Amino acid sequence: MMNDNVLIRQLPTGVPGLDALLGGGLPEFSFNLIAGAPGGGKTTLAHQIMFSQAGPDHRAIFFTVLGEPTLKMLRYQQQFSFFDASKVNASIRYVNLSQDLQQGNFDQVLTRIVDEVQAYSPSLVFVDSFRSVMQSGPHDQFAMQRFLQQLGMAMTSWQATTFLIGEYTPSEAASNPIFTVADGIIWMTQNLYLDTMVRKIQVLKMRGQSQRTEQYTFRIQENGLEIFPRAIAELSGQSHSTAVPGREKRMAMGVPGLDAMLGGGLPTGYALLVVGPSGAGKTILATEFLAEGVRLGEPGVIAAFEKSPSQLLNKTLYNMVQSGQVGMIDARSLSLSIDETLHNLITRIQHLQAKRVVIDSLSGFVLVLAPEFHEEFRSALYRMIAVLTGMGVTVLMTSELEDRYTDLRFSPFGSAFLADAIIVQRYVVIAGRFERVLSVVKVRGSAHSKDIRLFEITDKGIVLGAQLSEYSGVLSGNPKLDAGLGFAEEESGP
Repeated sequence: MMNDNVLIRQLPTGVPGLDALLGGGLPEFSFNLIAGAPGGGKTTLAHQIMFSQAGPDHRAIFFTVLGEPTLKMLRYQQQFSFFDASKVNASIRYVNLSQDLQQGNFDQVLTRIVDEVQAYSPSLVFVDSFRSVMQSGPHDQFAMQRFLQQLGMAMTSWQATTFLIGEYTPSEAASNPIFTVADGIIWMTQNLYLDTMVRKIQVLKMRGQSQRTEQYTFRIQENGLEIFPRAIAELSGQSHSTAVPGREKRMAMGVPGLDAMLGGGLPTGYALLVVGPSGAGKTILATEFLAEGVRLGEPGVIAAFEKSPSQLLNKTLYNMVQSGQVGMIDARSLSLSIDETLHNLITRIQHLQAKRVVIDSLSGFVLVLAPEFHEEFRSALYRMIAVLTGMGVTVLMTSELEDRYTDLRFSPFGSAFLADAIIVQRYVVIAGRFERVLSVVKVRGSAHSKDIRLFEITDKGIVLGAQLSEYSGVLSGNPKLDAGLGFAEEESGP
């Protein structure tokens, strides 16, 4: 039996990341609504799609009902790189409906729209802002529904892909008939977090294809909208601890003696968590890890979420960044979602063919994330680590951990389960002085040292010292505290 199913052509939007959300692109001849609060980027999104698609054989018409002149709107749209002035009046026509709307007559507005479309025969039709059309007419629900039905029927006969752009609230979306009529609904929001605007986009509906319905972060930059979908996170497909090619290999840490403590080095593709109090040497250890990679021809990337580049870049790290052997992402001043953070990391990793990644630190990372991710920090972090280690990249994460001495913890936020290996740095008191100690708490699937080693930070980096058990004596005067640190009080003589 012959299959007579109609094949719906999908149009690329020209917006990075949007086609994946839509399920492959925009269905041709579909009737779409771009909705959300004012200032969310709806008009910019519409123009980006229009300029991407418009051409001599695929013309577009843009109806504007803005109170400001069309030229003023175009003045701002010209600032984006997607804007092509040669297409205006050639393959893109702008029609201002302001004068028609002043009459407050739906029939007159509809007649003008239909006449313009029939005369121009466009493949794309935009009406911005469509809600202004509705508000300009009589406050008669029957008249509004009648207008929508007539417009919908007209759109079907036009054989054009249509976009209605409007400002709506979630409560209005539940009762407004336009949301029922539309084939596709793209919802855009923006919220202020600290001093940064965080924008989200969501495909609520797309008839005839499997779209993604989660919210995704996007930014408006000189190239227009860029959306950061979660598609890359699905590449892992399974836990980051699952074996990957090369997992049997070991990476040198760059600190003499530390590889032996780890059982021969850090297995490739592992996630290592380095925890300790402020000033314990976490960032120094991370720098040694990257420097050793550079020495061995293994480029790296460091994502700075807590310190600014000027604070983080010691001479060694500065030289590696300047030479292009280590890439740096300055995320300290940005309010990012996990999707954008991951996108930036993946882009830099692929560009440098990096084998090592440092995240400094998780404490700063949770502060940088948008508010909704604070409650989902563990799952968001798990997804990021799963992607990176699934690519075969070896990850070193640092995290500040308050040293409570008698309260032994291995990570904040209950995130230790994410790590394949854990190194703990702590302070102890010996002969009235603070000293640093280091121990390997965990290396998944591998034997490792159980020693607690003293270490110093010198101009040559971290230098491991003797095993802590070789020292004895009264450290704090508190036997319980000393015992918790691995010491026993020295017995008095007769």
